[in-house]
Amino acid sequence: MTAKETTAARCAVLVGPYTSGKTTLLEALLFTAGAIPRKGSVPQGNTVGDSSSEARQRQMTVEPNIAHCTYLDDPWTIIDAPGSIELIHDRNAALMAADVAVVVAEPDPARALTLAPVFKVLDDYAIPHVLFVNKMDKASARIRELLEALQAVSARPLVLRQVPIRDGEQVSGFVDLVSERAYRYRDGAPSDLIEMPEEIRSRESEARQELLESLADFDDALLEQLLEDKVPAPEAVYEQIRKDLREDLIVPVLFGSAEHNHGITRLWKALRHDAPAPAVTAERLKVPEGSGFAASVIRIYHQAHTGKLTVARIWRGSARDGMTVAGERVSGLFHMMGAENVKITEASEGDVVAFGRLESPRAGDLLTPDQRIEDSGMVRPEPPRPVFAMALVPKNRQDEVKLTGSIAKLIEEDPSLSIEHNPDTHQMLLWGQGDIHLQLAVERLRSKYNVEVETARPLTAYKETIRRGTKQHSRFKRQTGGHGQFGDVQIEIKPLPRGSGFEFIDKIVGGAIPRQYIPSVEAGAREYLARGPLGFPVVDVSVTLFDGQYHSVDSSDQAFKTAGRLAMQEGMPNCDPVLLEPIYEVTILVPNEFTSKVHGLVSSRRGQILGFEPKPGWDGWDELKCHIPQAELQDMIVELRSLTLGVGSFEWRFDHLQELTGKLAERVIQERRSQLSG
Repeated sequence: MTAKETTAARCAVLVGPYTSGKTTLLEALLFTAGAIPRKGSVPQGNTVGDSSSEARQRQMTVEPNIAHCTYLDDPWTIIDAPGSIELIHDRNAALMAADVAVVVAEPDPARALTLAPVFKVLDDYAIPHVLFVNKMDKASARIRELLEALQAVSARPLVLRQVPIRDGEQVSGFVDLVSERAYRYRDGAPSDLIEMPEEIRSRESEARQELLESLADFDDALLEQLLEDKVPAPEAVYEQIRKDLREDLIVPVLFGSAEHNHGITRLWKALRHDAPAPAVTAERLKVPEGSGFAASVIRIYHQAHTGKLTVARIWRGSARDGMTVAGERVSGLFHMMGAENVKITEASEGDVVAFGRLESPRAGDLLTPDQRIEDSGMVRPEPPRPVFAMALVPKNRQDEVKLTGSIAKLIEEDPSLSIEHNPDTHQMLLWGQGDIHLQLAVERLRSKYNVEVETARPLTAYKETIRRGTKQHSRFKRQTGGHGQFGDVQIEIKPLPRGSGFEFIDKIVGGAIPRQYIPSVEAGAREYLARGPLGFPVVDVSVTLFDGQYHSVDSSDQAFKTAGRLAMQEGMPNCDPVLLEPIYEVTILVPNEFTSKVHGLVSSRRGQILGFEPKPGWDGWDELKCHIPQAELQDMIVELRSLTLGVGSFEWRFDHLQELTGKLAERVIQERRSQLSG
């Protein structure tokens, strides 16, 4: 390989589905680079990536794990991004620091589809990426079969850099298709150079030709050499691979086993040789030009011992402890190494660092010495819309204020969380991407902020309306000694078209009710409509006040407000009240091989398919539009993901209210009455 040309710190982000082995790969990369003396393991909970109790308990990455090392004198930041589909915003945010991404895959063609969303986000942001097929020691499928399955979910051509050497069914080494050198794996050590086995020569020659032809698609000179049956020099092939990777034209494919350290040195060398410099990445991300210090915020962490940490990548200039960033003094400059914060005095271009105790920055901001720029024009991911919620109640009422502040810090760390105080159900709702996502938040409330909460299923925001009208005459009269209370009203209650809301009409003539009391009648009617005869807020109703009586001494605002409420209470049960449930328009995105299953899922949840069509820009994916009741949406994302290998997703918006009748309505009304009586 020719020498790399940058000395600035570079950043590689490990991405891939849950269980693909990213945390183990991080451990192997750090061990090979000499950054750690020995490798830990995920089951034992002692890896650099096991930085939190939540990660150790689940044996999965639950937030970006950031580590620093030096490989062959080059400084690197390696970020292990979460693989769970519920934590995609953390993954996408981490990718905004990447010069190169390493896509980690399992050697199972049946699971290739789980990489589709990963490849899509890399393509959308034009991030150069390498594919590392992990766990080759457990592979049962042939590499060609696996590549065919993976190519179906990648828009970029997958270019195999190696072919495996097998002893029986076990992968014991590889042949590099550029240098045509063969290597035998050694556990925990660099591979041995060996003579290429005779039985693999024809397969190696065929695979090498395919590699060269793939590269020739992007280079006329190489194509001309192949047409003339000339053999290109290895240095020229290495250079073409580097050029095509940096331009995001190809995806080089390497393989190995992170657990046994197989193929890790080869991966390191490929990253070192091929990954672009930070200046190239800054241009891709549209970092504003300038001459002074500039860094972009990747993530916020709140830690008990250090307070708020602002993790950012430096694109220009250098950083020092005590300098001014975003108009604030930096109180501590750190390299993160899993759970450990390593204090440093200075950092330079390309470094990923944590600034201590800066209060104003938020994820995605561009930082300069004087200011934080929220809308800098840089490429940045938007948090996905929430699809799952749970209601929170503090176990200790005295923790209500503390709970609000703690949730605000969680949202600052992870903007894909959001909080809602629902005005209809009066619940505090925590929204996110799924049950695991929200359970993690609840556990962090307890472990980081000492706030215990009880969780519950969100209530559905049912409403009620009426099918017919009535006239009602009601009188409120009370004599308690001295001034009494007197209000007499005659109203007409009528249904309105769906979506009209509430309408109050004043038709009083001749002073039957003094003008100053009429707003009180309306207030009484509105007060009743907040909880109608079925126990829910009433909508789409017109109330006309057309007559009444008053007493010159005993009438008052309160008396007429009570009379208005009484008239509604006595009249509404005669208007054939009916329950309304919210219906949402849901847009579901799934691979087309699962479309028929999704039809069944929607039907089982009382939904109606409105139509479906291929999703633009998503080859082999369908977009289905449907109407589904809110009550059926709560855990639908869980079932959808289980049907689609975890890759199905949906977005929703409120569409309309629809009558709910029969046994379902009776059950809802009975449950509501039990709640109100309890």
